[in-house]
Amino acid sequence: MQNIKLIIGYNGTQYHGFQLQKNAVTIQEQLERAIHTVFGHPVRVVSAGRTDSGVHAVGQVVSFCSASRIPVERIPYALNSVLPSDIVVSRAEKVSELFHARYSAVSKMYTYTIDNAPHPRVLVRHCAFHLRVPLDLSLMRKAAATLLGRHDFSSFMGSASAVKTTVRLLLQLDVDESDGFITITAEANGFLYNMMRIIVGTLVEVGLGKRAADLQPLLQVKDRSAAGWTVPPHGLVLQEVKY
Repeated sequence: MQNIKLIIGYNGTQYHGFQLQKNAVTIQEQLERAIHTVFGHPVRVVSAGRTDSGVHAVGQVVSFCSASRIPVERIPYALNSVLPSDIVVSRAEKVSELFHARYSAVSKMYTYTIDNAPHPRVLVRHCAFHLRVPLDLSLMRKAAATLLGRHDFSSFMGSASAVKTTVRLLLQLDVDESDGFITITAEANGFLYNMMRIIVGTLVEVGLGKRAADLQPLLQVKDRSAAGWTVPPHGLVLQEVKY
């Protein structure tokens, strides 16, 4: 048996997240169906992260085991020939049997894009959240800096989450702008449920002048109601998983 690692991208608009669901179409369902078709046997893939409904990816990582002799360099071509056009395998490689797409990960990087133009730009409506009110980027950057480091991010976690620990190491949180698009980039050793979307919503409130730029008090209270709103999912993209 070989342990095979895939890097995949997808537009999550038409899917109910990555993880299998009984009564909804998901990325995992489509991917496992394609692998079954190409490899000739059913598989259960392990993913680096379970993106939510409407969330996109360009660097999602999955792994699975197979005894197939398909040359690894041909696997992306074979899978892409049977996958829907909004799911694409960009790379495949053989990895150690000890490799696990989720537990071997060191960090993950996400971006969230805000279309901050006066009117929404129609061609990016599925991958950028439109907010016409101008945002103060300098205040947002100051606020972002106060979240860096290892903290208990309970205040930035969705309520439907059960985890062993809410402590995470936030390695990067940048706020950039180009042509009216604001991109918030975050890298952490792990993300809590809705953590990125709540962080972005909180930074947006700072940029609108609705809250102070020092977000340290929010970390200390460990209360979800203290942080900002959860922005819509369609601006979020899983960019990379590092090992």
